[in-house]
Amino acid sequence: MRSAEAEDIPALAAIAERSYRSAFADILEQDVLAGRDAAYFAERFTASWQRMLVALSSGSPIGFLLMTDGHIDMLFMDPDASGKGGGALLLREAEAQGAKSLECFHDNHAARRFYERHGWRIGREYEREFAGRCRHFVLYAKD
Repeated sequence: MRSAEAEDIPALAAIAERSYRSAFADILEQDVLAGRDAAYFAERFTASWQRMLVALSSGSPIGFLLMTDGHIDMLFMDPDASGKGGGALLLREAEAQGAKSLECFHDNHAARRFYERHGWRIGREYEREFAGRCRHFVLYAKD
């Protein structure tokens, strides 16, 4: 694991696209998923890569975590690398760096099981607008 570098952006954007489409295929509409392609994520990461941690396998990125002021904004693993411990390493490092909260789609059951297995607890459930529709979310907290 290491901090992200600017040259990681294309690989991390590709991971984000694959992970996003895999994780949210049953949660978001196809037009929303289609709009979250690698170009979308690359543009977003241009201003935030300095706050990213990268999980590696054989020197290549397989996942990443983006954190802002103690809030985990994203934790994405390449679907081919999921379940092999990289996400847990990223989460532990974020916690060591002061992570205290994260938001998750209510219906993202795999992610919710993952966070709860690692000691995160539901702070509150709520609805808010996301991609043009009202969606149900869960805010997790860690002491």
